Amino acid sequence: MTEQTTPQRPRFYKSLFVQLLVAVVLGIVVGYVWPEVGAAFKVLGDGFIRLIKMIIAPLIFLVIVTGIAHISDVNAVGRVGVKALAYFLAASSFALLFGMVVGNVVRPGAGLNIDPGTLDTSALDSKTSAEVASPTEFILNIIPVSVIDAFASNSLLQVLFFAVFFGAAAVVIGRETCEPVLKVMEATLEIIFKVMSWIMRLAPIGAFGAMAFIIGEYGLATLGTYAKLIAACYGAALLFIGILFVIARVCAGVPLWQFIKYTREEFLLALGTASTESVMPRIMTKLTNAGCSRATTGLVIPTGYSFNLDGAAIYLSISVVFLAQAFNIDLSFEQQLGALGILLLTSKGMAGVPGSSFLALSATAAALGLFPVAGVALLLGADRLMDSMRVVVNLMGNCVATFVVAKWEGQFDRQAMLDAFAGHAATADGPAPAVTLLPEPAVTLPEPAAGPAQDSKAPATIRLQG
Repeated sequence: MTEQTTPQRPRFYKSLFVQLLVAVVLGIVVGYVWPEVGAAFKVLGDGFIRLIKMIIAPLIFLVIVTGIAHISDVNAVGRVGVKALAYFLAASSFALLFGMVVGNVVRPGAGLNIDPGTLDTSALDSKTSAEVASPTEFILNIIPVSVIDAFASNSLLQVLFFAVFFGAAAVVIGRETCEPVLKVMEATLEIIFKVMSWIMRLAPIGAFGAMAFIIGEYGLATLGTYAKLIAACYGAALLFIGILFVIARVCAGVPLWQFIKYTREEFLLALGTASTESVMPRIMTKLTNAGCSRATTGLVIPTGYSFNLDGAAIYLSISVVFLAQAFNIDLSFEQQLGALGILLLTSKGMAGVPGSSFLALSATAAALGLFPVAGVALLLGADRLMDSMRVVVNLMGNCVATFVVAKWEGQFDRQAMLDAFAGHAATADGPAPAVTLLPEPAVTLPEPAAGPAQDSKAPATIRLQG
């Protein structure tokens, strides 16, 4: 007769979510009580984000190449790209329009009666020293001058561009030549995920440092000064997330609330560090586990970081209306449509540029000619406090985009999604999961004369094991 032992429930403090939550709260307290000390902890947040950036470029390259190899259909990759860009254009346009409507309804700048001549623009000059790239320059900048330069500069779009060509070439060449190379890439990808699991153990430290710096440097007093603008932006973000819930359910059959619980550590980390890049590797892994094909995830997420910034779009359009109202300028319907068109262009061309929101707003103000460009300095105090709103909506928007595009292309496994959600729920209070690339069937490419593989739409699986 054998004794049955009940498995012990993992201690709550081993949960990454709990660790991050405590770190964020401690960061707020330290930044508020000891502002100078809090500001000095910036190095912790910056160091953690650098560690994440260290693996992003090779991760994207390996995920895309191996993902395309598993699809074994070059045309499918092209369809994913076109559908993703179409979704990004529609989503970004709607986010800009939505923010404009909220700005007109809430009127966050009404009654301020600001004189632009009284604003100190010295801080603004340092944030707008770069230039917004023209559409032509932006497209050319996607093509790397050299592969080494793309990886060295961590230019994600350039890495993605080369990876698509590399993966497509591997499919066309065929199995006998490329299978050894792809096996090496699979093993390398497993190593990258192991490195990522080590880095993620430092996530609470990074979140603490970043939050302590934000509160210590900018303080909570700013909340009162820009209360109406902040309330308008965060309220619009909540409403927009509600719309994303509907889109995810209707277009892909995804219960977004379960997905949020499934990825709660990633969203809290993004909030704490005010950076979506800090969670890119893990969010790509979890999307793949949740039924999206590896190639779709590898194409949509990195591209969305430049083309589908819904949170930034909402903030920019509300800010344009806020500035006009603060300077007592009534924007006509035609002028607001013109502002939307300009923002749609500038918000794409400035992706990855420091001070990007100020660049986009300055370019829009100059193009409209209705209020001085120097007036953008009015937003200097509030901009940093909008990071949490922008980060969450940007990340949520790109996750929904991945599900929708995967569903459109027939590269979405709903049962895998439900299994992932259920598996995570069973271990939600357990320790932070380590990222492990489980063994897969050998990558099989078609011979040059052969047709596409029968299982071309089965997603490759990368599992998070607790």
